Amino acid sequence: MRFSRTKDARPASIVARDRAHKVKLDSSDRTLRGVSYVAVTLFALFCALPFVLIISASLSSESEIMKTGFGLLPKGFTFTAYEYIFRAPRQIIGSYVVTIVMTSLGTAIGLFIIAMTGYALQRKDFPMRNGISFFIYFTTLFSAGLAPTYIWVARYLGLRGSYLAVFLQLLITPWLIILMKNFVRSVPYEVVESGKVDGAGDFRIFLQLVLPMMKPALATVGLFLALGYWNEWYLSSLYLGSTVEFKPLQYHLYNIINTANALRTSVAGSNVSITELPSNTLKMASAVVATGPIVMLYPFVQKYFVSGITVGAVKG
Repeated sequence: MRFSRTKDARPASIVARDRAHKVKLDSSDRTLRGVSYVAVTLFALFCALPFVLIISASLSSESEIMKTGFGLLPKGFTFTAYEYIFRAPRQIIGSYVVTIVMTSLGTAIGLFIIAMTGYALQRKDFPMRNGISFFIYFTTLFSAGLAPTYIWVARYLGLRGSYLAVFLQLLITPWLIILMKNFVRSVPYEVVESGKVDGAGDFRIFLQLVLPMMKPALATVGLFLALGYWNEWYLSSLYLGSTVEFKPLQYHLYNIINTANALRTSVAGSNVSITELPSNTLKMASAVVATGPIVMLYPFVQKYFVSGITVGAVKG
C-alpha cells in the first residue's frame, strides 16, 4: 500500500519561520557572530566620536575651550558661535540657496554628460573612442596650472565675477568619466544590439535601455559631484571675491572665520578680553553648518555606492 504525504496547509511564511527556528547555531557560530557585532559597534562608535566632539565644541564657550580643551560634552553651554554665524541671516540663507542650486544643477547636468561620455567611449562601433579616451586620461597626469587656467577663464571667457566660472569647472571630471566608462563595460552589448533590432536610435537606447542599468554608477558619480560642488570654496575665492552679493556657503563660512581671527588679532594688544570672542568654537560651528545638510544625502545612495565603486574599478 502506498501512503501519500499530506501537504502542509499552513501559510508558507509560517512554515518558513518554523524551519528557521529549527536551525540551531553551535557555540562557534554564536561566538563569531557576537565578536562581529561587538567589532562593528566599536567601529561605528569610533567613527561617530569625531562628530560628537565637533558638535560638543560648537556648543561650548570659547573661554572653557581655552582653559580645559575639548570634550565629548559641552563646556559652558552656549550658542555664541552659531549666533555669530547667523548674525546676518540674509547672507547665510542666500549662501545656502546659491550652494543648493549649484549642487543640484551641477550634479544633474554633470551626471548626464558624464554618463553619455562614458557610454559613447565604451561603444565598440565608435571609431574615435581610443583617441578621445587618451586625451581624457592625459589630463589626469598633466595640468596646465593655475595661471593659464585663470587667464583663460577670467580674460578670454570673461567669466570673472560670474557663478559660471565655478559651475563649469566642476561640471566634468576626467576621473569620473573613466569610472563611468569602466562601469559601462559591465552592461552587455547585446542590450544595445537588441535596441537596434527593434529600430531604436542611439539616444533612445541610451535613455531607455542603458541608463536604467547604470544606477550604482550614477549614484556613486552623483555623490562625488555633489560633494565637489558643496565643499567648493577655492574657485569661489579666485573668481568671485567680492563681486557677487551671495557667495557659496563654504566660501562664506571661510570669510566669517577669517574675520573672527582678524578681530582677535586686532584686539590682542588692547584691554579688551578675547576669551569670549569665538575662534575654535566658530570653526566647529561652521563645520556643523556646512556638513549637516550634505550628510543627509549619503543614506539615500549608500546601497549603490559600494557596488558602483567596485564594478567601476574593474579593468578588463
